[in-house]
Amino acid sequence: MTTGTILAAATALMLGQSSPQPLPSIAATTTYHRVAVDGVGIFYREAGPRDAPTILLLHGYPSSSRQWDTLLPLLADRYHLIAPDYPGFGQSDAPSPAQYAYTFDNLAATMAGLVAHLGLERYTLFMQDYGGPVGFRMAMARPERVSALIIQNANAYTEGLGAKWQAIARYWADPTSHPEQVDAFTSLEGAKQRHLGTSPNPERYNPDTWRDEHAILGRPGEREIQAALLYDYRTNVASYPAWQAWMRKHPRPALILWGRYDPSFIVPGAEAYLRDMPNAELHLLDAGHFALDEATDDVARLTRDFLGRITAAVP
Repeated sequence: MTTGTILAAATALMLGQSSPQPLPSIAATTTYHRVAVDGVGIFYREAGPRDAPTILLLHGYPSSSRQWDTLLPLLADRYHLIAPDYPGFGQSDAPSPAQYAYTFDNLAATMAGLVAHLGLERYTLFMQDYGGPVGFRMAMARPERVSALIIQNANAYTEGLGAKWQAIARYWADPTSHPEQVDAFTSLEGAKQRHLGTSPNPERYNPDTWRDEHAILGRPGEREIQAALLYDYRTNVASYPAWQAWMRKHPRPALILWGRYDPSFIVPGAEAYLRDMPNAELHLLDAGHFALDEATDDVARLTRDFLGRITAAVP
């Protein structure tokens, strides 16, 4: 072998050793889909292997499945994740209230239709905010489908209603006399405060989040859609006793993750779950209404630990 050949081989070896290797990207496994459910176009995100245990992630107001973007890649190596947008939210269709009844009963029925379309037989329900009223209705209709509950600032107790709900209750009693409640509910400042709450760390929050949400709220017809759901929210409070009874009748492993800086759904609402699910795991987070804004790593770690334990416990 000549000296030149040796030098060329050595150079190739060194270059091969120093060349950066591509890192595996779990985020690249998230895909974006749209299907028709009873004539309404429903958008959803999907991540993870389809033969893995499924988590159905139900978003809050005024967000969409986008709120789960930072969490999906942290769970997708182990779980099959489905995160839909409700009608009137995100990238799903937003038919007028004359064409689609914007009630929580109907949102739940549409999400159940999506579940049926996708052939999801059993799943963990991950519910945040509006995800609670939607998810509990789904659970009551088909309890056999629900393997576990993860509850993130999704309220089911009067103790969890913050002071702001007093003004909303006046709107429920006489909506035509209190349009200012809808104005505040759909305003940019309302979207901002729903994220920030009482957090001492506002610098950790990305303002693009609430500006993007408010842009959706500014679409034609969106105010009427959200006014209808705000008015129908009164049925959720009336349903709290039924949801509580369901939890007692159908005990499931439960993880409760609660942002302590949420003025809408306050900490006593998290603690009240332990009355009906005494074996539930409760963690109060240094975060707000949308815990993923400030505590993504904590939510991911606690979720993985919780689901790993209950999976290991199944014989």
